[in-house]
Amino acid sequence: MNEAFHLTPLILMPGTAGTMDISPRADVDLFTSLLVPGTFCAAQTFTECNPLTQGGCPPNPALGRSVSVDFTSGPSSEFSAVGSTSYTSDGAAFTVARSGDSPSITSEWYIMFGHVDFVVKAAPGTGVVSAAILQSDCLDEIDWEWLGGDNSQAQSNYFGKGITTTGYNRGAFHGASNNHDQFHTYSIDWTAEQIVWSIDGTTVRAMSQDQAEPGQYPQTPMYVKMGAWAGGDPANAPGTIEWAGGYTDYSQGPFTMYVKSVQVTDYSTGSEYTYSGSSGTWQSIQSNGGSINPEGKGTPVSPDSAPAVTSVVPDNGAPLGFGNNANSESIVATRTGYPWTGTATASIATAVSASNLGLSELSRNLGLVLAISSGFGLAFISYSVHFMG
Repeated sequence: MNEAFHLTPLILMPGTAGTMDISPRADVDLFTSLLVPGTFCAAQTFTECNPLTQGGCPPNPALGRSVSVDFTSGPSSEFSAVGSTSYTSDGAAFTVARSGDSPSITSEWYIMFGHVDFVVKAAPGTGVVSAAILQSDCLDEIDWEWLGGDNSQAQSNYFGKGITTTGYNRGAFHGASNNHDQFHTYSIDWTAEQIVWSIDGTTVRAMSQDQAEPGQYPQTPMYVKMGAWAGGDPANAPGTIEWAGGYTDYSQGPFTMYVKSVQVTDYSTGSEYTYSGSSGTWQSIQSNGGSINPEGKGTPVSPDSAPAVTSVVPDNGAPLGFGNNANSESIVATRTGYPWTGTATASIATAVSASNLGLSELSRNLGLVLAISSGFGLAFISYSVHFMG
């Protein structure tokens, strides 16, 4: 499916309806907008500095250890929140009550290979999406996702470098009974050779590096993000609504995802991770004050013993339509596991200034990542987006 987006000049100001609501702490001015004709591939995630296409990107702060967070005790300094995240005896509560709600929390650090256990009760409600993901500044991503209209399955997924030229054929369904009513532990174990997805300690999918789409195995430092959003909002693209299971009826809500706890182990050590060169391989990542551990700490799952993937997310069930961006001067962006609510206007800005909030923190809090093809010399793109907190 092709979605044509008309590019027009746009000034984004905090809290302005029809624009991106960035943060009460941020004043952002986008100016010197440049119009670019063409088909725009809808996306939802941007960063101000993709290490593979831009030089001088700041290092990623490293976890470099293990951390266990019990959200039933309240918020944690390990994570920053966007939107109306609350805390209850069931843990962090991400509630979708009206159009535009997309509460989330994002880690203050990155891991370079590691293990993550999410204890999650997914949100009910047709079209409501719960998500727990790992994501890097250059669009590597490993996902768990749950649909509010499906109380019996969870979805695993991955992306590498934001490449979607083969379509959304990376996702798989796995049995997860009563996932709206009961807590389950959803795990990701990630090394240089293998990604293993598990539910309640049982492996449901294992993918080796050579089984991934060529050149698309996730292998760069990633932060942890959790939250909920309405993929079935009527303002979304038809493909998004279809993938999410249908239109969201807010009158039946509110709809809440709970994360009781998260345990994270960084298999590498050090204080920060830095990209060297533009290959995006794990061998190009350097650790300050530590070392990169590509092997992890567990026993690899034999591909022969891993359960076969028998139910996949079909290409025509992808949340957003994608065109064939063969033109090297087109902007190539990718849908990931986080909310994107857009209109048919977008703009490219050649300059950005921000105060009170560092741009690196800004991009992570928004969960936005930008992928610009090497033939296009622009640094920023902005959607006409409204996130309501």
